[in-house]
Amino acid sequence: MATVNPYIIFEGRCEEAFNHYRKVFGGEFSMLSRYSDMPPQDGVEVPVSYANRIMHIELPISEETVLMGSDSGGGQAPETVSGNNIFLSLAAESKKQADDWFNQLSEGGKVSMPMENTFWGSYFGMCTDKYDIHWMVSFGEAPTE
Repeated sequence: MATVNPYIIFEGRCEEAFNHYRKVFGGEFSMLSRYSDMPPQDGVEVPVSYANRIMHIELPISEETVLMGSDSGGGQAPETVSGNNIFLSLAAESKKQADDWFNQLSEGGKVSMPMENTFWGSYFGMCTDKYDIHWMVSFGEAPTE
């Protein structure tokens, strides 16, 4: 079964907000990565001031729903403003399903990150549809440590 999860972008307050949400909903973070955790990439330089910011965080709030988030500065929302700080994150059951959804959602819209294999182990892409709704589409799980 496919899932849809809210993904919220913050301007440097993601960790503070998610600690609050953890108090509200209970539970523990299932993932927390900082920009400093990113491996070196050609043409990508993380500013020192962003090193401790949250690159990705997950807080399961039910069996079906995971609240996800990050601080701005990545490809999601380089300049966070009210209205571009919430994405719908789709977890596909297959690579084909991920490609089908992504291609249909991005048709007439804007691709901000094409579907590709990522360093965290997922097949992933981001787009804004023709109705100005922001989407993240993924297939696969992040590697376990």
